Amino acid sequence: MKNIDDILQQLSLSKFRNSFHLKQKDFEYISLKGIDTIKSHAFDFVHKRLQDKSLFNDGKQTPTKGHPVFIAQHATATCCRECLSKWHHIESTHILTEQECEYIVSVIMRWIQNEMSRDVK
Repeated sequence: MKNIDDILQQLSLSKFRNSFHLKQKDFEYISLKGIDTIKSHAFDFVHKRLQDKSLFNDGKQTPTKGHPVFIAQHATATCCRECLSKWHHIESTHILTEQECEYIVSVIMRWIQNEMSRDVK
């Protein structure tokens, strides 16, 4: 697992990863629900969609829209086990540990917080 600031910097250089940004409706949803609820959703999505690779078709489990966390997962390469392996060096062959899940959620939440601070005018 990498340093969050370092990985976000590397990801920002990817044209694909840097194409994801929160939209006004995402900002409104986050404001309405609160950041703690969004973090809870992130943990839930990671545990249900990523923790055990054998439970799903890797690469197809994370939608590209519909929730701020989904957008963040694509922006941060935490959307599937293949991306986690490539970008974060988290092996794809085992059930994720709780420490790995916490790291993934930390990356997602840091990206969301950075987006919330971004001047979108």
